[in-house]
Amino acid sequence: MIKTDIVIIGAGPTGLFTVFEAGLLKLKCHLIDALPQPGGQCSEIYPKKPIYDIPAYPEILAGDLVDRLMEQIKPFEAGFTLGERAETLDKQEDGTFIVTTNKGTKHHAPIVVIAGGLGSFEPRKPQIENIGAYEDKGVSYIIKDPEVYRNKKVVIAGGGDSALDWAIYLADIASEVSLVHRRNEFRGALDSVEKASELAKLGKIKLFTEAQVTELHGEESLSGVIIKHNDAEKEPTYLEVDNFIPLFGLSPKLGPIGQWGLEIEKNAIKVNNAKDYQTNIPGVFAIGDVNTYEGKLKLILSGFHEAAVMCQYAYQIINPNKRFVMKYTTVGGVEGFDGSKKEAKKEVVQSIL
Repeated sequence: MIKTDIVIIGAGPTGLFTVFEAGLLKLKCHLIDALPQPGGQCSEIYPKKPIYDIPAYPEILAGDLVDRLMEQIKPFEAGFTLGERAETLDKQEDGTFIVTTNKGTKHHAPIVVIAGGLGSFEPRKPQIENIGAYEDKGVSYIIKDPEVYRNKKVVIAGGGDSALDWAIYLADIASEVSLVHRRNEFRGALDSVEKASELAKLGKIKLFTEAQVTELHGEESLSGVIIKHNDAEKEPTYLEVDNFIPLFGLSPKLGPIGQWGLEIEKNAIKVNNAKDYQTNIPGVFAIGDVNTYEGKLKLILSGFHEAAVMCQYAYQIINPNKRFVMKYTTVGGVEGFDGSKKEAKKEVVQSIL
């Protein structure tokens, strides 16, 4: 049994920042995540994509943001249960909780924080008969490391920002990039559409619109695709490829958390945003993209704010007889559980008589 002050379900940016805010209050955290590494979507789905709306960072790669957060929380010695999914939530007679994973690992704490982003994700797969046979053998639904595609022939399918952005990015890495979209109009940002169009004119991207990939070929791994055109008079196109990446989005699912008796609205957890981001179960909070309330903004910085507020109320639940006076880190510094201390140097002022 793992015992801690706060069990955090989800090790994405919001969950990681919660460790820092809790640490300032001398509260220890343990995080559970179904992914094999911390970072959530930032690590699993788009580690090499830039984020532009993190305060103080005009631009930062998603993976680098995770690295900075991990560095920031290191002094607070958080525990991690990775590669396991939170399965059940059981409230004890004393008001504490036991969270058990799909592998039977039990976590005991007075506070549970759900910071699972949009939940678990399943890719939206194209209706191609044998696509399952080529998964991890040339077919991928997300791009983790663009270097995997260096000097390879790549076909990307999709018409949104993700398909456009990766086609543009891989144009300088892959030996050949083809972008296939079933319509003539793209749903992405105008700037991305214009860049892709310009690269197509320069011959750096092969652009197939009003067309779909309908067949995959290859013996042990993918070696070719058939592109069928909407114009019935046009002959199908065969392309030799190393990789096929259909980017039709991901479907978020709450998974087992949806069966815990929480109040759910449109696949998100309702919380009391007027006070503490607590759910309808006292002692269970939800922060970040997984929650919903009037005026909710699904931004990382919103999750950071919610984490800070939530930790103040969690402290009061854990220490009902203690009065906590918040001090700015510029005044109190940051004292880690590992004995480290960060604080501003104090100037010595001498009076002259």
